[in-house]
Amino acid sequence: METSKGTIEIELDAAKAPITVANFVKYVRKGFYDGVIFHRVIPDFMIQGGGFTPDMQQKETDGNIENEAKNGLKNVKGSLAMARTPNPHSASAQFFINLKDNSFLDYPGQDGWGYCVFGKVTKGMEAVDAIAAVATTTKAGHRDVPAEPVTIKSAKIAE
Repeated sequence: METSKGTIEIELDAAKAPITVANFVKYVRKGFYDGVIFHRVIPDFMIQGGGFTPDMQQKETDGNIENEAKNGLKNVKGSLAMARTPNPHSASAQFFINLKDNSFLDYPGQDGWGYCVFGKVTKGMEAVDAIAAVATTTKAGHRDVPAEPVTIKSAKIAE
């Protein structure tokens, strides 16, 4: 994943999160993430992206997927997880990278489900940390939005 703050390499875990990984790969292959931003940055918690254009327009997504948070993977520093609404099976395209161990997001979580981890950063935590350090503001009714857009220039699958 090439971002405006550097390159982030992610290893996906299709064995433990097959539905989630297939969903993410589908979005990557069709170029969905190219040009979207990290729209939610909360230092000492996580950075979230995958759904908004730089002008804060939400992109149209495919259907929601089943929550696979029961897979044993943990929301630890550097892990990649699916973002969702309070509905446990509402994840579609948005994801987040944990900036620290966030065990309260693990299955069963506070709602009996938790947030599905499906990969981890293997290279580029300095880019993740650079994103986490940007100044944030409120834009289009959303809090914790980087004041200057942090863009995903391109996302690619290494076969």
